[in-house]
Amino acid sequence: MRTQQHRGVHMRIAIIGSGNVGSALAAAATKAGHDVTLSASEAESAREAAAKVGARSADSNADAVRDAEVVVLAVPGLAVSSVADELGSELDGKVVVDSTNPINETFDDLFTTGRSSAEELQDKVPNAKVVKAFNTIFAGRHGSPFEGEQPLDAFVAGDDADAKAKTGELATSLGYRVIDAGGLRMARSLEEMAFLNISLNATKGWVWQSGWKLVGPTEAQ
Repeated sequence: MRTQQHRGVHMRIAIIGSGNVGSALAAAATKAGHDVTLSASEAESAREAAAKVGARSADSNADAVRDAEVVVLAVPGLAVSSVADELGSELDGKVVVDSTNPINETFDDLFTTGRSSAEELQDKVPNAKVVKAFNTIFAGRHGSPFEGEQPLDAFVAGDDADAKAKTGELATSLGYRVIDAGGLRMARSLEEMAFLNISLNATKGWVWQSGWKLVGPTEAQ
């Protein structure tokens, strides 16, 4: 099985959240040669996670994002709003990658209605460049983004073309094939895709390794 990442870009990345997703993304991004800083609601948790993967830790979210080009939100969906309120203008001009999913407290539905949590995040931080990405990928696949010889797909949605391109470069450096899903409105579909995958694994006893792969020709024959 192929597990190597594609080098060639170097980014300063802040990852907010040191749980399974944040730690896995930090490990993969560090291995790919990026400069990664982790932060979390508990500074000690960020320090422990960073030490395990060779990243740096910050004592606060604000410290983590200050010099970052790309900020990845890897917190529970219910915490996104409070993190956005906390950071506010600290995110101005930055690419903010929303890797979260709006799963409700009982894990049986999404807490959003009609719009995606990524669109709501963009409203809260209007001067940031929000991109939805990595939310359809389980944490366990960031270290092994291939199924056989085929790279898993990283779907990317956003309204800022440059921010979306930078997010795509990050995903490519981790080993994924990037699929441009369109504007941020398409984050609604990506969040539903993630919820379907999560629900299938939770109800069928799967091993949380399933991923999305778009197949078939994409050009007219």
